Amino acid sequence: MRVAVFSTQSYEETVLREFNKTFQHELVFYKEALTEATASLIPVGFTAVSAFVGDEVNATVIKAISQHGIKLIVLRCAGYDSVDLKAAAAHDITVMRTPAYSPHAIAEYTVGMLLALDRKIPSAWQRVCSGNFDLNGLTGHNLRGKTVGIIGTGRIGAAVATTMQLGFGCHVLAHDIYPRPDLQAIGVQYVDRDTVFRKSDILCLHCPLTPESRHLINAETLSLMKPGVVIVNTSRGALIDTPALIDALEVGRIGGCALDVYEGEHDLFFRASTLEVIRDNAFKRLIKLPNVLMTGHQAFLTKEAVNTIAETTLMNMKNFEAGKTDANVVIGEA
Repeated sequence: MRVAVFSTQSYEETVLREFNKTFQHELVFYKEALTEATASLIPVGFTAVSAFVGDEVNATVIKAISQHGIKLIVLRCAGYDSVDLKAAAAHDITVMRTPAYSPHAIAEYTVGMLLALDRKIPSAWQRVCSGNFDLNGLTGHNLRGKTVGIIGTGRIGAAVATTMQLGFGCHVLAHDIYPRPDLQAIGVQYVDRDTVFRKSDILCLHCPLTPESRHLINAETLSLMKPGVVIVNTSRGALIDTPALIDALEVGRIGGCALDVYEGEHDLFFRASTLEVIRDNAFKRLIKLPNVLMTGHQAFLTKEAVNTIAETTLMNMKNFEAGKTDANVVIGEA
């Protein structure tokens, strides 16, 4: 296929080129995000575009790319909440995704962020780098015996639940509309959502972003939580109402927050910038708080995951070109 690949990072282009030696697609790479304006970059005769998690593929963008003859949007990510599926269906554009590139990559990063935040590892490292070996202010907590709440027990949430239950000796409470017998067999207890909020010492978010889950963490649900609770979000930024979270952090009701995703990340992440040009005041408030750890949507970023994303993306193109019905097709509303 002839495919325009948007929002391409250098590490990603290298891997896609290597795997494409087998598939032999014609790929053109752009560092720019896919937008209505950048749709004009699509070469004549190309029938597919590839988008990344930071691209906002709304109805306006879909109309623009349809006018360039695009028939396939192939996503290099699992989530598809940024794509207007109804508009894609209306313009006869197929949407395909990469559903399960490496759940362990994100699960392991979730645990890593939790440990780094609670044990104050970034602060300790900064002190050591400046020749300061004072331990005051660096006291953390044991994980063993703590109650860990997991919202969403798909592949990633299940991996985190298993690690916390069996690896760290935590008591795991989970909420999902589809309880998993394998997790129940190791002692994970499924409860209603409010019970997770009320009883958790640590809360990990691993659910998809839907209209129902948007701002799942808000002023009301934050008020249900234990004072000092730690929240970890490596799923979708808009699961959290940012102003409500900041208020809870600033008054000390929330003990800390580790975020690899952020509600306003489309205008920030996956690019180089400086704080001087960032206009998002909520973001600036968050990163200045001592009990916040934030990274730029890198939980997926392992060699194994990048390889799987590349190979699956190229295979999706091949299957579409061959007219095969594929499990990775995302069905939208006509």
